[in-house]
Order: sequence, then structure tokens, then C-alpha cells
Amino acid sequence: MKRKAFDELKAWKERSCGESALLVRGARRVGKSYIVEGFAKKEYKSYILIDFNLADEQVRDMFIHDLNDLDTFFLKLSTLYNTKLYERESVMILDEVQLFPRARSAIKYLVADGRFDYIETGSLISIRKNVEGILIPSEEDKLDMYPMDFEEFLWAVGDETMFPLIKNCYEKKQPLGQALHRKAMDLFRQYMIVGGMPQAVKAFAESRDFDKVDRAKRRILNLYRDDIRKHAGSDAMKIEAIFDELPSQLKNQNRHFKLSSIEKGARFDSYKDAMFWLSEAMIVNNCYNSTEPSVGLNLNRDRTLLKCYMGDTGLLISHAFDENGIVSEEVYKKLLLDKLEVNMGMVIENIVSQMLTRSGHKLYFYANSDRDDSDNRMEIDFLIAKSKISNRHNISPIEVKSGKNYTLSSLNKFRRKYAEQTHIPYVLHTADLKEEDGIIYLPLYMAGMV
Repeated sequence: MKRKAFDELKAWKERSCGESALLVRGARRVGKSYIVEGFAKKEYKSYILIDFNLADEQVRDMFIHDLNDLDTFFLKLSTLYNTKLYERESVMILDEVQLFPRARSAIKYLVADGRFDYIETGSLISIRKNVEGILIPSEEDKLDMYPMDFEEFLWAVGDETMFPLIKNCYEKKQPLGQALHRKAMDLFRQYMIVGGMPQAVKAFAESRDFDKVDRAKRRILNLYRDDIRKHAGSDAMKIEAIFDELPSQLKNQNRHFKLSSIEKGARFDSYKDAMFWLSEAMIVNNCYNSTEPSVGLNLNRDRTLLKCYMGDTGLLISHAFDENGIVSEEVYKKLLLDKLEVNMGMVIENIVSQMLTRSGHKLYFYANSDRDDSDNRMEIDFLIAKSKISNRHNISPIEVKSGKNYTLSSLNKFRRKYAEQTHIPYVLHTADLKEEDGIIYLPLYMAGMV
């Protein structure tokens, strides 16, 4: 399936000219190996793929003992993989490099040699045990891969025309109109419930069978649980407890993650490594409270008050509606038609967090629970900083609304209190685009364009 990462890989190759390796990071089953090998086949004369899930001791020993003689190192690899290497026309792929950190450390010497290009793929790259005792190469560019975005989903299901129209209307701040908006929302709901994991999207594109889609997603969820038990060490039980608790936490009205629901009297310090593991695995997207909505959102981050969103909303649905081991076709159809009698707020907010993350935003929200002054008491779903910072008006508050009838009391309080800091206030909702009273109302399918 067509992925935007392919163009980013091409840009790296042209920009780097062999002076840096590329590390492609992402959650398991997000499509890293598939897109990198496809790129190598198309853009190079030959390639060698070393999968450290499968690589034997002979291959691993070469990265330990043969780097002082790179002529012999390359000859051995070429013979072992029965692939001829061509100077400046071949690439080596170090797949799942976190399983053998010494290979990542070798990048420094391989890049300095200059004969070939190098692409690494991996998950959990920054976890302590995966960097312990190695020299992290400075000759390494990074590319984060996420689940397929809405445009990539539309490509997969054979729609090449809807997204250019959406983008044009966003840029001109024009509504799509009733008929086209309805069609766009139908496609967006498909994307939301299928999600962006390539296996699930492929199952949907080929069959339109939600049972097959759900089975594909459930295999990924089971893989994540297996990874936690296999790779998380002493924190495995805490990580799995957080992972299993995610849907019920997102059902809460304010979505804040409450550790007390896992363990009575639990403190953040005892769970912070578990939270970091899930975030580093890119299974979740953490959203932190910024106590002062100014330019430095990260400087005012309250690390103990956070929301924990699933990295893929399709996976969240399979995770959340799991009464019988599989989400029934009937549930999917009701979700598709917006007929399921559940609070859709958590699903809608999760897909917005996913789209904002994919478009490069760090996730922040604003919460003030002042008991003495109601004018200070408010909560804003997301805060983003504009790309070009100026003296004032740098922060855009974003409110996400899943229903047709809603109020904007928190957004209006925010605009009054932080008038000097506020850039463009947005409301993301199920209706078409409009501008009113200084607020831009965007349909949900435009969230990734903000």
C-alpha cells in the first residue's frame, strides 16, 4: 500500500548522499520493514536485509569482531546473503536493530567508510537496555512512522479524489457542502473504526468484512501483550496493567489517567517507567497538562497529570469493546452509522490525538480545577503552538466535540483569560467548516491539517 514514508525515505537518500544512516522508528506492525524493503528494491541496485529477529550468531559476531577490516566484513555479508554489493548503489537494512544494539553502534564506522547506505528499523529504541553499553551514533537521522493517516487510508480503499478536495477547502476556509461533507464523514468513520494499522486496512480494503478487520487488530493487540511480557523486564506487570486499563480511563469524562484505579495509593514515580515504555513503544500517545499556556508548553508541563491515548484508534475500538474476544460485525456497523449507544467522546478524542501526533505536534492540554473561582475552572482538550513564534498570540486551543449539541464555556473562559497568548481557537466537530465569533469550526477529518 502507498505510504508517505516512501517519499521521506527518498528525500533522506538525496539529502544524505551516504553521510548519515536513517533510523526508522515506530510501533510493531506499523509497516516499517515493508516500506523500507520496498524502497530498497526500487531505489537501489541491490540490498541486504539483516533481520535481527532471525540473524544467527555468525552474523552477530561479524558486527563484534570484523569491523576493523571492513573489506572482509562486506565480503562475508555479501557471501552469506548471496547478494553482490555495488559501491554507492547498495543499501543495508538492519531490521529490528534494537534486538542487537551493537549493530546500531557500528553505524558510526560503516557510514564513515562511505561505500553503502544504511537504514535501521526498530521499536523501543531508547529503552535503557537497548542503549546500555553502546555508543549511539551521531551519524543517524530519524524518521518516525505512525499508523496510516486518513489520506493513506483513502488511497488504500481506492479514493484518490476526496482528500485533495478536503485540503483545498481547508486552505480556503470553505465548507465542502452538505452532500460532500456527508460522504467525507462516512469515509472518516470507516477510517476511525478500522484504524491505520496496515494489516487491518488491507483486510478492510480487500473484503469490507469487519470480522476479518477485527481479527487482524486483535492479533496486533496480542502481539503487544507478548512484547510487554517478553521485553519489559521487571516493569512488565505495571505496563500490562496500564495497557489493559486504557479504554476505561478514556471513558472518564476528563480522560485523565488515574493510577489509583490500578493500585490503591499508587504514585506516579513508581509508574513513570511503565508509562515511558508504552510511549517509547509508540503504543500510546501521552498528552500532558501544560499549566501555563505560553510559548514553552513543555517548560510548564505537569508530568503527573496526563491523558494516555492509544496510538491507533482502530486498536482502541477492538481493545474497548472486547466482551467476547472479538468485536462483532453488528457493533462495527452501529459505529459506522453513529448508532451505537455509547459515549463516543473517547473515540473521537483519541482519533484527534492520533492525527495531531501524525502531523508533528507534541500533545498538551490545559486543566485548571480552581475550586474558589469558577472563571479559572476550565479544561481545554488540546493546545498547539503555531509554527512561527512571535511576541504574542502563539497558542491555539482546540476543543473536540463528538455530539451535535455542545457548549464552549471552557473555550470562552480560556480566550478571556489568555487573550494575549491565544492564536486561533478551533472546535473540531462532526459538522462542516465554518467561522464564527473568531472561532474556526473544522470537521473532524481536517484535524491533521491544523
